[in-house]
Amino acid sequence: VQLQASGGGLVHPGGSLRLSCEASVGSFNIVYMGWHRRAPGKQRELVAHIGPSGIPIYSDSVRGRFTISRDSGKRTLDLQMNSLKTEDSAVYYCNAGLVRPDEKNVVDYWGQGTQVTVSS
Repeated sequence: VQLQASGGGLVHPGGSLRLSCEASVGSFNIVYMGWHRRAPGKQRELVAHIGPSGIPIYSDSVRGRFTISRDSGKRTLDLQMNSLKTEDSAVYYCNAGLVRPDEKNVVDYWGQGTQVTVSS
């Protein structure tokens, strides 16, 4: 299982970035995927998530600025981040809940993270 995140970088406040996560999951089925972030000195927090219903969920801090989207066929998860603020600076992690076709236990997997820095 591998979750490969990309797209991070340095951007000015008010700018945009697009993060992508490519999931290589073999025979597992993907139950949910999402983005979390961890800023220096802070706990990891949920940014956005798409569950089995396909309905996106956003944290209050990013709602209206970020858009999460998932391509089930390509097993990719994107995060379009607009109107970025300095407080959005963090390492962003892709995660996915996976289950084997013949099992019920969903296991959580995490990617390696990609750095987003918003600074003037």
